[in-house]
Amino acid sequence: MASKSSVWPIRCEKRPICRQKGARVLEQRKQAEERREWVRLPLAIPVFVRSRDQSGKDFLEFATALNISAGGALVAVHRVLRPAAQVSLEIPSAPLAASAPIPKSSRNLRAKVVRVTHGEGYHLLGVKFNHALLNCTGPRNPLLNRKVTSSV
Repeated sequence: MASKSSVWPIRCEKRPICRQKGARVLEQRKQAEERREWVRLPLAIPVFVRSRDQSGKDFLEFATALNISAGGALVAVHRVLRPAAQVSLEIPSAPLAASAPIPKSSRNLRAKVVRVTHGEGYHLLGVKFNHALLNCTGPRNPLLNRKVTSSV
């Protein structure tokens, strides 16, 4: 059996990254402080995106929200949008749900593009909702809502 040092060189044991010949090294960044106010849910949700393109023409595109929170979403689209563009996201619903007493505001969300990442054939839009989906001021921990009793 080979010794540890012959398999994993000693110089690599003390460093977080060991670069071998021809290998690409990814930058190691410090964990940035989380700035999001709301917890994101990694759900793929089909949405219709309405906005104006860079020439000012209205468009409607079927897209996918890759994750969503009470404060915003990450949406994959084919059209290029600029940061600060106003968008309207509509979550399609089945005909039965359309007649049910679901508030229309929970299916139509107005938002502003705050970040754009370009990919091959798609663009990722980070959008911030104009109004948070929840009526509280931050992420809620259900354990905090429990009534505290005293044993005295």
